[in-house]
Amino acid sequence: MQQTETFRVQWVDTDASGRIHYTAAFRWAEATEAALFRRLGVLGDYGSYPRRHVEAQFMRMLVFGDEVEVELEVERVGTTSITFRWLISSSAKVAVEGTHTIVFVNRDARPEPLGAEIRAALTATRS
Repeated sequence: MQQTETFRVQWVDTDASGRIHYTAAFRWAEATEAALFRRLGVLGDYGSYPRRHVEAQFMRMLVFGDEVEVELEVERVGTTSITFRWLISSSAKVAVEGTHTIVFVNRDARPEPLGAEIRAALTATRS
């Protein structure tokens, strides 16, 4: 299962060279993740999922005005964490590949098992 969102590289997404600043890729992946949670009806606890690990490989230049498509999929649902794999493409060519892992934490910022609702929503969408 995947969530796909389309973005356009904005001026604020670029650095002094006119190419995207690396953080733009992570913002687009996170926005696509939030869209998935919204679509599944589990956005309520979204603020309780800090990032534990993020990784990206940049393979193609993106510049101001480029339209990009982000394809995000659930790679793994663990006891307390969720790992996503994502691709960012422009003109049907992959520009960035990445993964990130989020961990469900309680009010004391301690990891806790994922709730039954989100686990069911995410595992039902994996195919």
